[in-house]
Amino acid sequence: MCSVKIKICGLREEAHLLAVADAGADYAGLVLAESRRQVTPERARELIRVLDAAAPRPQVVGVFVNAPLDFVNATADLCGLDLVQLSGDESPEYCRRVERPVIRSVHVSSSTTVEDIEMLITAQRTARLGSADIFLLDTGSKRLYGGTGRTFDWSIARVVAARHPVMVAGGLTPANVSRLVRDVHPSAVDVSSGVERDGRKDESLIRAFVAEARKAGQEN
Repeated sequence: MCSVKIKICGLREEAHLLAVADAGADYAGLVLAESRRQVTPERARELIRVLDAAAPRPQVVGVFVNAPLDFVNATADLCGLDLVQLSGDESPEYCRRVERPVIRSVHVSSSTTVEDIEMLITAQRTARLGSADIFLLDTGSKRLYGGTGRTFDWSIARVVAARHPVMVAGGLTPANVSRLVRDVHPSAVDVSSGVERDGRKDESLIRAFVAEARKAGQEN
């Protein structure tokens, strides 16, 4: 049996953060980069406050893309972020100077190989002196740094997940997350558009996603 952790990302409304906590997800993601789901640091701070009474309380992840380092660290302090997700082209040296645990996005395209991912993980761990960062495998796109809503070749994720603890995103939904968990054995899964209806988070889909991921993890 394995325990898979669950991240619900792109949250913008108080009710949806509470739904994430109530469903038992491990991470709540707030996008602080340019996106239709973007929130300001001030709004992020307001949203995080609604979780103060939540039990259990999900850890809050702030998502950034190629932002100035000072902005990332200052925003993490202002909002009380638990982790920082870097989804751009940030260098290992940049990552080393982030003052929170890091979720490092690895964009997987049709040309990405396992060796490419291994090189990035090695460089990141060397720069951060072996710290236990999380690596997020997500679908790559020439136009987008994340949130494509498309899956990638899970056979690549399966090989990497056998060697390193990884989070997997990209096109996940309540209908396919159990298959991913059973086939790939990731340490965590991440969803955004897959728990939305008409561009807004849907509480029933959030609950269904968490339930399916948990059930599959318990069966492994």
